[in-house]
Amino acid sequence: MIKRRISKVWILPAIASGALLVGVFFPLTQFQEWKKSFQQSPASVSQIPESEVLKLALLPVSQRQPELEAIAKTKNDSLETSRARYLLASDSLKENPETALKLLEGLEKDYPLLAGQILVKRAQAYEQMGESEKAEKTWQELLANYGDQPVVVEALFALGKTNPQYWDQAIAKFPSHPRTLEIAQSRLKQNPNQPDLLLLIAQHGLYLKDYGTYLEQLKAKFGNQLTPEQWEIIAFGYWEKQDYGKAAIAYSKAPKTPKNLYRYARGLWLDDKIPDSRIAYKQLINTFPNEIDPQGEDAGFGLLRLSRLSDQKEALVYLDRVITQFPRHAAEALLDKSKLLDQMRSEKSASETRQQLLSQYSESEAAAQLRWELAQQAVKAGNLQVASDWAKQVSLKNPDSEFAPEATFWVGKWAEKIGNSQEAKKAYEYLIVRYPSSYYAWRSAVHLGWPVGDFTTVRPLSPHVEHPEIREVPPAGSKTLQELYALGQNQDAWTLWQTEFKNPMQPSVSEQYTDGLMRMGVGDNLDGIWMLSSLNRRDDPQERSQYLDLKQRPAYWEALYPFPYLETIVNWSKERQLNPVLVTALIRQESRFMPQIKSVVGATGLMQVMPETGADVAKQIKLKDYSLENVNDNINLGTYYLDFTHREYNNNSMLAVASYNAGPGAVSDWLKRFGFQDPDEFVVKIPYPETQGYVKSVFENYWNYLRIYNPDLAQRLQEHSSNYKN
Repeated sequence: MIKRRISKVWILPAIASGALLVGVFFPLTQFQEWKKSFQQSPASVSQIPESEVLKLALLPVSQRQPELEAIAKTKNDSLETSRARYLLASDSLKENPETALKLLEGLEKDYPLLAGQILVKRAQAYEQMGESEKAEKTWQELLANYGDQPVVVEALFALGKTNPQYWDQAIAKFPSHPRTLEIAQSRLKQNPNQPDLLLLIAQHGLYLKDYGTYLEQLKAKFGNQLTPEQWEIIAFGYWEKQDYGKAAIAYSKAPKTPKNLYRYARGLWLDDKIPDSRIAYKQLINTFPNEIDPQGEDAGFGLLRLSRLSDQKEALVYLDRVITQFPRHAAEALLDKSKLLDQMRSEKSASETRQQLLSQYSESEAAAQLRWELAQQAVKAGNLQVASDWAKQVSLKNPDSEFAPEATFWVGKWAEKIGNSQEAKKAYEYLIVRYPSSYYAWRSAVHLGWPVGDFTTVRPLSPHVEHPEIREVPPAGSKTLQELYALGQNQDAWTLWQTEFKNPMQPSVSEQYTDGLMRMGVGDNLDGIWMLSSLNRRDDPQERSQYLDLKQRPAYWEALYPFPYLETIVNWSKERQLNPVLVTALIRQESRFMPQIKSVVGATGLMQVMPETGADVAKQIKLKDYSLENVNDNINLGTYYLDFTHREYNNNSMLAVASYNAGPGAVSDWLKRFGFQDPDEFVVKIPYPETQGYVKSVFENYWNYLRIYNPDLAQRLQEHSSNYKN
C-alpha cells in the first residue's frame, strides 16, 4: 500500500502562527507593548466598495449569468453595468463571439480602466468569427491608443505573425510579458543560437515548464560569453527551482557579494559537496569579513555554517568569532557552542555558555530553543514542575518563537497531569488567543471541550463553511491589475503582473504578497502558498510590521487556505463518509492542490497516491483507464485509501493520517512500542520526523479551515478573544 515517503523537496515548512492578546503568565505592561506593535502599521491592502457584480464574479459562470444579464440591461453608465458587460463578454467569448461583440460595443468609453483589455477581447472575437480585417483594425487601434500599456503586447503578438517588426517591439519594450516569452520560444525553435532570447527566458520565464532546459542551453552554448550579472540571473533561476548544485556553480561566477558567495557555499553543501562547501564558506569569510547582509546571508552566517562542517576544535574557533563579531548570529552560535562542549565533555564550560545565552540573548530564538530543550529534559527526568517552569519562560520571554505554541500547550498538559485544572484551562485559553493558527490551538480547543472534533470524532463531521463574498484587492500593482483580480479574471491579472513585478529577487512585502495571490489565482498553489507563508521570515522591523498587519486580515488566511476542486472533494468525501474539511486539509499538505505534482519516490497528484497503491485500489473498486494526474480519479483513489486507514484504526483520524503517510505497518509497530494512553504524547513519540510533522500539519490545516470558514467557530473565537482581553 502507501509506503513511507522521504521528505518531498516541495513540501513547505509549517506556517508560523501568532496573534494579539494578553496571556496567563504575562504582566499587563508586556501585553500593552505587544498590542501597540500590532497597531502601528497601517492597513496595506486596498478595500473594495460594496459591489454585487464583484460578488457574482466569484461564482461559476452558469450560476452568475442571469443576474449579470439583469445588471447589464440597466442601460446606465455605472461601473456596475460596465463590469457586468465585461464579465458576460468574457464568459461568452469562446462559444458566442457575436454575443461578446455586442456586449463590448462602446464599452471602452464607459470602462476606461479596462479599455485595453476590452479591445483585446473585441479583436479575439473578430478572429474567432473569421473576420481578419476587422481583427487587424482593432489590433491597430489598441496599438495606437494604448501603446505604452502592457496589454498592447497582445496586439504586437497578433500583428507580428505577419510582420516580425512587431515582435521586435514586444521584446524591446515588454520583455517580461508572457506573450513576449512565447515570441522568444518561437524564435528559438527556428534558431536556437540566440543568447539574448535565452537570457530573456532565464530572467523572466521561471514559470515555464521547460525553464531548466533553456538555462542548460544558455550555459552550454554561451557560458564563456556571459557577464557576472548574467550568471547571477542564471543562479537565481536555479536557486528558485531548488537545483542547488547548479545554482552554486552559477553563483561562483556571479558578482562577488555576501549573498552570492553564501549561496555558492550553501548550494555546494546541499549538493553534498562538503569539502568544496568548506572552501566556499572560507572564501565568503575572507572576502567579506565584516559586512552584514540584510537577509542574513553574510560572513557571520557563513561562519556558523562552516562550524557545522568542521572538526570540534576548529568549530569552536569559528563559533567564538561569530559570538564576538556578529551579534545578529551570536545567540545561535552560543547554542551550537554549548552542544559542542557537551560532546567534548566540557560540562562546566557548556553550562556557562548556556547561561551566557540566556542572560545576554534572552529574547532570541536560540534561547527559546534552549529553554524548550531543557523543559523536555526535565520531562524525561520525571520532573514536570521544572519542565513547566522552563516552558513558561518560552511563553513569557520568547512569545514570538516557533516553540512558544508547543511550550504553552504542554504547560496546560502538565498542569492537568499534576491536578491543576485551573492553570491548564488558562494555558489553553491563552494559547487559542495568542497562537490561533497553530496545531496546538486546535488541541487546546479540544481540551477545553469545544465542538471542533477530536482525533476519534473528526471523521464523520461535515462542518459548515462559508466563503468570502468578495475579494480584497492586492496591495501592489496597478489599478487595472487590481480590477482584473477583483473580477476573478485571474489569468489576465497574472499576465499583467508579470510586467509589473519589477524586483523578484528582493521583493517588498506587498510585492511578495501580491505575487502569491497572482500565483494562487492561476493554480500555481505550490509556489503561491510558499510566497505567502514565507513572509514570516522578514526580520527588518518595518517589513515585519507590514507582515503582521497582513496577518490580521482575513484575506491573507483565505489565500493561504484555498478550496480548489471543492465539489470533487465534497462528492468523494461523502461517498467515503469522510469529513470533507479533513480531506481538504490532507490534500493541502500532500500536494498544495497541484494535480500533476510528483514526489521524488513517485507519489502522484492531489492526494499523492503511490502508483502501486493506486493500482491496488483501482482493482478493488473496478476503476479502469484511470490517471493519477486526473483530479477525479486521484481523489477517488485517495479517499478510498484514507477510508481504509480509518477502518484499520477504528476511525482514529490521527492514526489514519499517520498511516496514510508512513504505512499501516509502521503505525502498528508504534502502537506496540508506545501504547496509546494519551494521543498528544503518542504524536511526539512518532519516530519518523516527517510523519510527526505531517500529522501536526494536516490537523493544523484542518483547524485553520474551520476557524477561517466556519462562522460558528469564527464567532466563538472572536467572543473568546474579547472575553479574554476583558
